[in-house]
Amino acid sequence: MTNKPKWYTPVVILALIWNLLGCMAYLSDVRLTPEDLAKMSAAQQALYASRPAWAVAATAFAVWGGALGCIGLIVRKRWSYPILLISLVGVIVQEVALFGFSKAASQAGVVAIVLQGVVLLVAVGLVFLARKAIRLGWIS
Repeated sequence: MTNKPKWYTPVVILALIWNLLGCMAYLSDVRLTPEDLAKMSAAQQALYASRPAWAVAATAFAVWGGALGCIGLIVRKRWSYPILLISLVGVIVQEVALFGFSKAASQAGVVAIVLQGVVLLVAVGLVFLARKAIRLGWIS
């Protein structure tokens, strides 16, 4: 294993924090009670009711895979690459469900759309980082 660059560890730790925030958001989402849902607008309630189970599962793969993949990068293990690839697929499936099969894009607003774009960019970036880390011998 070769020496990693100085920026590697801080970047990977920030990516882990980012993914852990996603895990917290996911848990908050799937643990909503009927009382919580009742407090939402009718449009938000309809959006939650219409979400297919596969879209929620894709989100789980995205966030938990991202967190696990980042842990793999921190401990410098090459298994992080396939896990981060699965996470990226989860992000893509989640976004297809969100923007392709629902009215979420029209209701989400610019901030939510930009945030989903950032989520996708981070997931792609982590896959490329893991691949580069393997190629350059930073992880084994």
